[in-house]
Amino acid sequence: MRRLIVAFVIGSTVLSGTAEAWVAAPEEEQATTTTISGRGFGHGRGMSQYGAQGAAIAGRNAKTILDFYYPGTTVGKATGSIRIRITADTTDGIRVVAANRLRLRDLTTGRLYTLPTASTRNQWSIDPYGEHGARVRSYDARKRTWTLWKTLTGMGQFEGPTVISLILPSGAVVRYRGALRASDVAGAHLDTINVLPLESYLRGVVPREALVSWRPAALQAQAVAARTYSAYHRRRATARVYDLCDTTSCQVYGGFNSEHTATNAAIAATAGQIRLYRNAPIIAEFSSSNGGATAKGATPYQLMKVDGWDAYPGNKNPHASWSLSKTSAQLEAAFGVGSLRSLRVTRRTGVGPAGGRVLAVEAVGSRGQRTFTGDQVRSRLGLRSAWFAFAPPQPAPVGISTIQETR
Repeated sequence: MRRLIVAFVIGSTVLSGTAEAWVAAPEEEQATTTTISGRGFGHGRGMSQYGAQGAAIAGRNAKTILDFYYPGTTVGKATGSIRIRITADTTDGIRVVAANRLRLRDLTTGRLYTLPTASTRNQWSIDPYGEHGARVRSYDARKRTWTLWKTLTGMGQFEGPTVISLILPSGAVVRYRGALRASDVAGAHLDTINVLPLESYLRGVVPREALVSWRPAALQAQAVAARTYSAYHRRRATARVYDLCDTTSCQVYGGFNSEHTATNAAIAATAGQIRLYRNAPIIAEFSSSNGGATAKGATPYQLMKVDGWDAYPGNKNPHASWSLSKTSAQLEAAFGVGSLRSLRVTRRTGVGPAGGRVLAVEAVGSRGQRTFTGDQVRSRLGLRSAWFAFAPPQPAPVGISTIQETR
């Protein structure tokens, strides 16, 4: 068998054609692992959430934090309601727990009905019926049967109590403020949309996007960023039946179950506040950690600059630096150039520790050469960010085949 003899070269860490690389000279083939070290978690644009906590520890208030991460923006106000798609509800319709004052609104006529209560009636549902209609049924827990209560020519929504308990396909119950609306989409399935006041929505967002133990200024900055992000997408979603989803693809939202007194206080302290650019809500992006420098985006307020708060002493940022290992097989599968001969970081931003984020990587193998962006490498290798470096490969322990991550 041939063995890989590796030479490791470190070149310039600024924007340059000089490369950082490992280069393999084939002698005997042997499974190897490569350690990848990196900084940050996420895209790095806008606010670093751990950076906001670092700034708060340093004594900065929410306005100062927001001014730093969204430079050139002004303070504005947002009110009204928002529509959130509940992605975990994959049933054909909507099932909720029966409750006093639970009502049904016919969205075609606007008429509001108070749903009857009974000791044996423990669930209500809105299910698809016909081409674009719905039927409303109740469930008798004793007889274990569903009974038709009303047929609608269009869609309906449940509203009334302070919170409504949604029954998910798994049987889990999640409580939501506002209304739970059935929305007609392609196919037989009805989407579940939570329609509620923007401030109530934030109560289920901020504790899922930040740590409730963080300083008040950090939580207030998160509340303003989340409110602004919501207002930005609400303004652009007029043609859709919802404004945002409830996952990391939008903002994580857990409904009433996620609310916490510390984040509720931060939301109340910043009630209605958003950030504007040219009198419009900004796309107030944020990520867990920027690694020590913000990333440049497509807007004037998304600048690339050094961030000393991201790893500020005491903010306990677990993503300030990280490392993981990949086997030679995993690298070869990711880069698609055959047996890997060299892997070079050829360009970095030049801003931040160790030369900043990766802009370009060159992979050379037995089947040729390919160039990737740092974000492409991040995606292909499952890295936390596009800020990384490759160490020389080492012989792999027998049987290693999975990612080994050090947090």
